Amino acid sequence: MQKARIKLASIDINKINEVSSFIKDISEKTGVEMRGPIPLPTKKLRVTTRKSPDGEGRATWERYEMRIHKRVIDLGLDERALRLVMRVPIPEGLNIEIEMIE
Repeated sequence: MQKARIKLASIDINKINEVSSFIKDISEKTGVEMRGPIPLPTKKLRVTTRKSPDGEGRATWERYEMRIHKRVIDLGLDERALRLVMRVPIPEGLNIEIEMIE
């Protein structure tokens, strides 16, 4: 049986939860089998910089971190459900990938 694998990635966890709840509602309405959202490891991008621009004074550092959250949803392949998933409003800053798997 074919399935659609939906990958969601964003720096805002609330956007991912919002879209995955939309997809969950669609699967309940159409009666399509759904697995997920399965959380994948959060990627943490860290940047450490010196606070003082000239190198004088105390060696103080600023640390910045950006977290990229990821989720995977497996959805049973149904034409009607897939059409509804395509119409889900995707907020800005959310990366969505849909692929067909066996």
